[in-house]
Amino acid sequence: MESLEVKHLTHHFGFTEILHNINFTLKKGEVVSIVGPSGGGKTTLLHLCAGLLDVAEGEVNNSFKTTAFAFQEGRLLPWKNVIENIAIALLARGEKKSVAIQKAQEIALKFGLEEDDFEKFPKDLSGGMKQRVNFARALVVKPSLLFLDEPFSALDIGLKRELYTHLIESCEENDMSILFITHDLIEAIRLSDEILLLEADPGHIVKTFKYDSPKEKRDDAFVYKESAKIVQDKEIIETFKLNTLELK
Repeated sequence: MESLEVKHLTHHFGFTEILHNINFTLKKGEVVSIVGPSGGGKTTLLHLCAGLLDVAEGEVNNSFKTTAFAFQEGRLLPWKNVIENIAIALLARGEKKSVAIQKAQEIALKFGLEEDDFEKFPKDLSGGMKQRVNFARALVVKPSLLFLDEPFSALDIGLKRELYTHLIESCEENDMSILFITHDLIEAIRLSDEILLLEADPGHIVKTFKYDSPKEKRDDAFVYKESAKIVQDKEIIETFKLNTLELK
C-alpha cells in the first residue's frame, strides 16, 4: 500500500528550529491538510515531504509511485504557451509529443480553458487562468500523490469551487492522495479526511481533526456547521490567536 510516513521530523534553518517532532501518515486515497498561522512552518513541512528540502533529522518515507506539485503561484514557463506548459511533465517522462499534446488539450478543456487559449503565453493569462493551467499541468500526469502549496489563496470563490470539484473527482477516479497546506479552515473542512493543526515557534502538531463524510456530499450547510464547531476548539483559538469574544 502506497503511503507517506513522517516520523520524528525536526528541521532547523541555521540555529532556529522551524519544525519539531512532526509525526503523521498519509495513506492511499486520503486527503490531509496542514493548517496554522503564517510563519508556522507549513510550507517548510510540505517541501520536506515533497523532497524539495533535504531531511536532516527524522524520516520522510514516500512510497507513492508518482507525485506532482501545484504552487501558490502558477510558475509557468514564460516562453511556452498553455498547451506546452501543461504537456511538459508528460514529455519529461517520455511520452510521444503528439500524445502529450492531445492529453494536454483534453485536460485544458476540462479545466475550463478554451481552444482560443491554447496558444496564449503566460503574460496573456489572468491569474485565474494561470491557476487553471497550473492544476492541469499537475493532474495531467495522474499522480498518486499531489502536493498543494496554498494554490487557492488568491482565487475568487467561483474558481475555488470549480477547482475543488476537479480535485475531488480526481481523488475518486484515480485514487489520488493529496497533502496540502492552507490557512483557510473552511477549505480544509471541505476537502480533508484529516486536518493537522500546526502551532508555531517551532512548528509542531497540537491536534488533528478527522472527517468521514464523503467529500462530494459536503455541501455549504455541512461545511459551515463544522466550521462553527472548529472555531470554538481551544487549540484552534490559541493557535490562530482568535478573539474569543468575537466567537460568542
